[in-house]
Amino acid sequence: MSRVQLALNVADLDQAIGFYTKLFGTAPAKVRPGYANFAVANPPLKLILIAGDGEPGGLNHLGVEVESTEQVAAAQQRLAGEGLPTATEDEVACCYAVQDKVWVDAPDGEPWEIYTVLDDVEMPGGELRSVEPETDGMCCESAPESATRCC
Repeated sequence: MSRVQLALNVADLDQAIGFYTKLFGTAPAKVRPGYANFAVANPPLKLILIAGDGEPGGLNHLGVEVESTEQVAAAQQRLAGEGLPTATEDEVACCYAVQDKVWVDAPDGEPWEIYTVLDDVEMPGGELRSVEPETDGMCCESAPESATRCC
């Protein structure tokens, strides 16, 4: 099953967890210092909460969680075939998980990832996105600084 991912910056993680637990009627799937994620069944949604990174209430990034590395590769090929700059990360530690993913940035700089989770991992906080989509081998200079985060 694929599901859309929404990663939000929050001021108070505990307060946000309480609100979203009530809103979606489900407890978080994972909670770590400054981080929580919800695997919401209805509607299919992966909700990520990130404390201490960016403006509270602001968008951190968007994504689509898929079931396999093959689906990530197919998405990368499709996006590149459409002429969109992409960046691929294989077996990267991100958001307390090992993931394969492809990144693409929307016209206004919103970072989107299409990813699959391979395993859980403990990790320190900090920069979570290690690559930027490229055009003709040149890094996209127009991406906003906020586009360097992931989950």
